Amino acid sequence: MLKQIVFCLVIGYAFGCFSTGTLVGKIYHVDLKEHGSGNSGSTNALRTLGVKAGIITLLGDVAKAIIPILIMRQFVDHNVLSTSLITLYTGLGVVCGHNFPFWMKFKGGKGIASMAGVIIMFSLPLTLAEIIIFVSIVAITRYVSLGSLVVSTVFVLYTAIFCRNQPDYIHMVIVCCVFMALAFFKHRANIKRLFLGTENKIGKKCN
Repeated sequence: MLKQIVFCLVIGYAFGCFSTGTLVGKIYHVDLKEHGSGNSGSTNALRTLGVKAGIITLLGDVAKAIIPILIMRQFVDHNVLSTSLITLYTGLGVVCGHNFPFWMKFKGGKGIASMAGVIIMFSLPLTLAEIIIFVSIVAITRYVSLGSLVVSTVFVLYTAIFCRNQPDYIHMVIVCCVFMALAFFKHRANIKRLFLGTENKIGKKCN
């Protein structure tokens, strides 16, 4: 099992290291690392380059999670790892690659869009619920970071509540907790600003 898990993580990481935001920035002749929040993710692309760039970056970051998951489902022995664990471990590798790409000195994005790709492949009901929750929170508060943190938390809660009959239940919950921990770690500065009331709201320039 360990070899299969490492295989999923490595392939996922390789895909995750592809930075959609960096590519989009080059098309616009803008280095996102030097503008806005300094993040290469879709939110900063939206703030810095506009709606079109933000959407392209979002879709690219979601796709780079979906594609390797589909590939690994074909190559990994399902008698060793369940479809759910293949999805989670490959997706975890993608998020780690997005957050800590080796070629960018391990300074990447925050991984929420890529995590969304994992959620899409993990559960359709969860995906629909997460979309409603995220859109509602952002619409009400205008804090993308808050919506992102809640989404990562709901991922864990959904797995803990609705996947109890799965043979890999505990294993799945633990991996989902890692997703949540990564989200909170990468948003630690946002969390501090949320408590101070200085967090950037969607539609406004970053401080």
